[in-house]
Amino acid sequence: MRILVYPHDLSIGGSQINAVDLAAGAAAAGHDVVVYGRPGPLVEYIEKRGLRFIPAHPHRYRPGLPRVLELARLARHERLDLIHAYEWPPCLDAYFGAGLISGVPLLCTVLSMAVMPNVPASVPLIMGTEALGEAARRVQSADVWVLEPPIDTLQDHPGIDGRAFRRRHGIADDDRLVVVVSRLAIDLKLDALVRTIDAADLLATRHRIRLLIVGDGEARAALDARAASVNRRHEREVVTLTGAELDPREAYAAGDAVIGMGSSALRALAIGRPVVVQGEHGFSEVFEPATLALFIRQGFFGTGSGEANARRLAQQVDRLLGSTALADELGRYGRRIVTERFSLERAVPIQLDIYDKVMRSPAGHRLGEVLRSARRALMLEVRNHDPRRKRRQTARELALMAAASQGCWPPTIVHE
Repeated sequence: MRILVYPHDLSIGGSQINAVDLAAGAAAAGHDVVVYGRPGPLVEYIEKRGLRFIPAHPHRYRPGLPRVLELARLARHERLDLIHAYEWPPCLDAYFGAGLISGVPLLCTVLSMAVMPNVPASVPLIMGTEALGEAARRVQSADVWVLEPPIDTLQDHPGIDGRAFRRRHGIADDDRLVVVVSRLAIDLKLDALVRTIDAADLLATRHRIRLLIVGDGEARAALDARAASVNRRHEREVVTLTGAELDPREAYAAGDAVIGMGSSALRALAIGRPVVVQGEHGFSEVFEPATLALFIRQGFFGTGSGEANARRLAQQVDRLLGSTALADELGRYGRRIVTERFSLERAVPIQLDIYDKVMRSPAGHRLGEVLRSARRALMLEVRNHDPRRKRRQTARELALMAAASQGCWPPTIVHE
């Protein structure tokens, strides 16, 4: 089978790494796989996994006509049997290009936390959680499967030694180290990261705690400022932002506890660390037998009431730091669950079986669906590039950044 895999971007992130790992698994099973996308930090990772990379046109609009035409040409030149796109912008690039023009079967994976209405109903989908799978089946006429984000449990394992990472960052043997590996993004991430820093502030009066945040992004300056205020208050280094690492396995292994969401939480569990799973609006829960069903259904993420503050997160982390026996027990439990349900070895055959089913049942594109999808995509792009909306979005982001750097959290913001 000749397959083109099209991640939504090639910055460092869980969805993109999942796409590349699954592509490498398909290649190892004997298929001809190429990865297509706008160049970014993960190109090195793609090449390290032994995959061929084709750079996409850098056009800024989504979907982009240059990429639509480029994919149609690639479908013919590469004699593609299937395109696997991740998230809605690559899905529409491929749908309008290789799908409509060249008739290449298309599969789309959606790991974001909503079903986008501009994805055509005839496109078969893979969703990342049971809840999202149920939601997608209500609106899609094509097949919908659920495949949780897979983890390479051979590479991410409890035998990884984190001592060198601790030494590199000046973590003493008696320091209690909490690790976060995350993009420092404003959307989806900033709320959780601010609450994590504030929780470390509370815990610093009780433990010799260090919080290391591994990652980078547009919220870096604001989070640096908030961390600096915590460090000044305690007259020592409590919170450190280390920057991004392409291979953060030693960071996970070094932690006495890990705070994370999505694939980051799963990778930490695979390495045998106890984990507090975060989400938006104050959501946080320890991963343990009592919360397993919750995370299986909704994914390793959640939405809180907005009323929870850093104190709840601090209590959850304190519970893990206060008992080595509990932390070790939950680390072993997490490793077992990830190996049994979330391993890449389990996911690759499932995905290859989905490929076979998509190939055997090509979608029929209806004119009404094509026009409706094109209209929705165009309206979304017009809205995204509306100067008035951009000004409102900029004002909102500035308010969030100001609150993150020095003010109370969550901030009071007038929504659009």
